[in-house]
Amino acid sequence: MIDYLILVDENDNPQGKLEKLQVHQKGLLHRAFSVYIFNSNGELLLQQRADEKYHSAGLWTNTCCSHPRFGEEVVDAIERRLMEEMGMNCTTNFAFSFIYKAVFDNGLTEYEFDHVYVGISDVPPIPEVSEVKNWKYIHLQKLQEDILQNPQQYTEWMKISLPNVIAHFNNNIKFAINNATL
Repeated sequence: MIDYLILVDENDNPQGKLEKLQVHQKGLLHRAFSVYIFNSNGELLLQQRADEKYHSAGLWTNTCCSHPRFGEEVVDAIERRLMEEMGMNCTTNFAFSFIYKAVFDNGLTEYEFDHVYVGISDVPPIPEVSEVKNWKYIHLQKLQEDILQNPQQYTEWMKISLPNVIAHFNNNIKFAINNATL
C-alpha cells in the first residue's frame, strides 16, 4: 500500500497529497503527529526507533510519531499508529502544534506541521519489532539531562517539542495523574 501524506500550508490547511517518500525527498510541508504517553508515576514512555527506519533509525523518541494518511483524521491516525507501533490503546488529548524542519544525512527532509497529543496509561506497550527496537519509561528531568549529555541519541522533533511538552505536563498532566484512577 502506498502512503499518501497530506501536504499543508503554514496554517495546516490541506494543499494536496503526495507519496510519503517523495514528500521527504522534496522536503515539503506535511501534516504529522507526535504522541507522548505518561504513566501514573509521571514517567514518559519513550521508544527507540527500529534500525530499519528510513531516517532517525535507532534514535530515542516520544511514544509514537507518524503521519495521517490522505483522508484520515489525526485522531484516527494516532489510534492506528499507537496500535501498529506500540501495541497499545490510549485516550489522547491535543496539547499543541508546531512546525519544524530537519535535514538528515541520507538527504531526506522532515518538514512537518506536527500535532502533539498526550495521554496517560499504565498499560505496558507490546511494540512491533519492525517499528520499535526498545522502550522505556523515564522522568522528564532525567530525560532533559540525558538529552543535554547525549543529543545525538534523540530525534530532532522530540528535542524541539520537549520544552512545550514539559510545560503542558506541569500545567495539565500532573493534575490529571494526581486526580485520576487509571
